[in-house]
Amino acid sequence: MDVIADLHIHGRYSRATSKALTIENLEKYARIKGINLLGTGDFTHPKWSEELKKELTYSDGVLKTKTGFCFIPQTEISLVYTDYGKGRRVHHVILAPDLEVAEQITEAFKKRGRVDYDGRPIFKITSPELVEMMQSISDKTEVIPAHVWTPWFGMLGSMSGFNSLKECFQEKTNKIHAIETGLSSDPAMNWRISELDNKSIVSFSDLHSFWPWRLGRECTIFDLKKINYDSILQAIREQKVKETIEFFPEEGKYHYDGHRNCGIVMSPKETKKAKGICPNCRKPMTLGVAYRVEELADREEGYKPSGAKPFRSLIPLSELISGGVGAGVASQKTWKVYNELQTLGNELHVLLNASHEEIKQIAGEKIAELVIMNRNQQIKITPGYDGEYGHPIFGNEKEGRKKTPKMQDTASEEKKEIKKQKSLDEF
Repeated sequence: MDVIADLHIHGRYSRATSKALTIENLEKYARIKGINLLGTGDFTHPKWSEELKKELTYSDGVLKTKTGFCFIPQTEISLVYTDYGKGRRVHHVILAPDLEVAEQITEAFKKRGRVDYDGRPIFKITSPELVEMMQSISDKTEVIPAHVWTPWFGMLGSMSGFNSLKECFQEKTNKIHAIETGLSSDPAMNWRISELDNKSIVSFSDLHSFWPWRLGRECTIFDLKKINYDSILQAIREQKVKETIEFFPEEGKYHYDGHRNCGIVMSPKETKKAKGICPNCRKPMTLGVAYRVEELADREEGYKPSGAKPFRSLIPLSELISGGVGAGVASQKTWKVYNELQTLGNELHVLLNASHEEIKQIAGEKIAELVIMNRNQQIKITPGYDGEYGHPIFGNEKEGRKKTPKMQDTASEEKKEIKKQKSLDEF
């Protein structure tokens, strides 16, 4: 069976997340999206942990709701430390086999700092030390470098302090079995790094709300006999991912380089010509994923290693409808069409399998065309940069869909996290 998994999410006690993020809403919209396995998000946070214990029951090797929807324990940790004289900052996803192990992990973190101020706590722990801690608790824990190319806290990002997996994890590199692409890169970009050849490439949403344009916007598909933690862990460790569903990397908020506050965006070639300096404020620009991949790649663009798993890039259905009807992604007009299309099946089915005629009969010719163009990778996107999402061009505008607060994240949270690190108890 296809297990469609989103294993990097957040709960409602994380900074800048929806307060309506509940297990009930996560299950509801996962089913609408077509996801059948979720990470719990933020199991280290005491209030969220209590909700997980209340709402989920361990059965057949996985956590389940009363209606049988599946979760596995998952959290994200921020590490900020100095190593070999260099400042390092990096995010990692942690998977655990059950809530008992998750609780042991939380207790271990409590000895190094606080876990109650945010769902993604910050610790002054090195990456090798983190792996050692997790393995000492259970050899079934898994550490996955999160959104690996994101500038501020991605392991290979321009500001993380690392230039390789080996530099980050040192003698524990062999305990790292996967990397997460993040919204601004896709597997093809990661194939250019030979060091990643023997690692699974996984994709998850890093959602901060449960809406279908967030949940499952990136997900990983496994071909398993049944859903349980051991099978997922084996597939990750043995590179048995079936395929991934990706955000178009251009739509990610760190694909190109630039300065959001200055309204400056550049391609890698333009950035090199400008020597990385913003022409407006004359300060260094935030270097995006495309630039960073070019900087670290040891292979030409287009290289595909043997054994590479397939992937498909998709713009979420809500965004396609929004562009087609000319209304906001969360507007009643968009929701009406979205809900009507549910008669064909879940969102992923509509995006990947529903015919032009089926969609046309329900949503009209314009929406049907956009879904097929999306499926065939024919929609142009104005690239995102410095914390601002890219914008698909649907044909009724010159420079893409107008941004709305609901559809836009910024770099402010990352910058706040860097600033906040010095005031935490563990520093």
